[in-house]
Amino acid sequence: MHMDSNILKACASNDRKAQKQLYEYCFKMLMPTCLRYHANEEDARSSLNMAFLKIINSLATVDAETLNFNAWAKRITTNTLIDEYRKNKNYLSHVQGKETERELDFFSENTQNEAESDFGCEMIMAMLTQIPDISAKVFNLYVIDGYNHKEIADLLDMSEGTSKWHLSTARKLLREKLEKMNANAQKMVI
Repeated sequence: MHMDSNILKACASNDRKAQKQLYEYCFKMLMPTCLRYHANEEDARSSLNMAFLKIINSLATVDAETLNFNAWAKRITTNTLIDEYRKNKNYLSHVQGKETERELDFFSENTQNEAESDFGCEMIMAMLTQIPDISAKVFNLYVIDGYNHKEIADLLDMSEGTSKWHLSTARKLLREKLEKMNANAQKMVI
């Protein structure tokens, strides 16, 4: 689905009907991204609204005819989510143990993400809400959004090694949850 450049131009001119159309389009396209970064729908909607406001305010500065709107809007949304994380960083729990870069590299390279191949995306997303927030964010950025560890480290203000550690931790916790779920399912079959 492609966003009509006439709607984008109307939004830049503060046409409320066009903005409503754009919001409905953005909601369908961007809400899944926001839900990946939040444990509840209310926080996800709040983030989407902040991102949408940035999108509307930035429309006057872009060429609506040549703009790849979907990619541009998704990037704004992801950056909004990261900015929100940075702003609230003081309230989040911090990693207690320190590992050497060598240990972090070892653990992140030797983990495999079997969850994606065995279970549906919805199940993994539900499980991500049950692990530490920062590890879930790193997992989302790396596995789903395609950022590398250097980019994640820059975005979340951490070292590359810490980013790798959080990815490894997220994968380990997800694997444990999947194994527990498999064990419970096998008990029910027997």
